[in-house]
Amino acid sequence: MNQRFRITRSMNANTSNQEISLEECQAYFSSKADFTYQTVLTVKGEESTMSVEGDFFMWKHGEALIPFRHYMGELYIAVSHQEIVPLMIGIAADLRADIVEG
Repeated sequence: MNQRFRITRSMNANTSNQEISLEECQAYFSSKADFTYQTVLTVKGEESTMSVEGDFFMWKHGEALIPFRHYMGELYIAVSHQEIVPLMIGIAADLRADIVEG
C-alpha cells in the first residue's frame, strides 16, 4: 500500500501566505525537465478506467508517471517508489514547506 503525503505551509507560523499557489507550482515545475503539467489524471485498471480532473504535475520515473497533485494550496503525493522520497524532500525545501503524512 502507498503512503500519502502532502507538502504544506500550514505549519509555518512565520509565513504570511501559507498557501502554495498553482501559479507558483507551475513556475517551479516548468523549470524541471522530468515534470509535465496536466489537468486530467487517467488511471487504467484491468477492468475499468478512471479520470480525475485537477492540477497534476507528473514526474516521469522510468516508464511510470507519478502524480504530484496541487489541491487547495497544497501538493499531494502517494509514495509508490522509494525514489520519490528524496525528490519530495527537495521539492518541499525549495517551496519552503513541510511534509506531513496523511
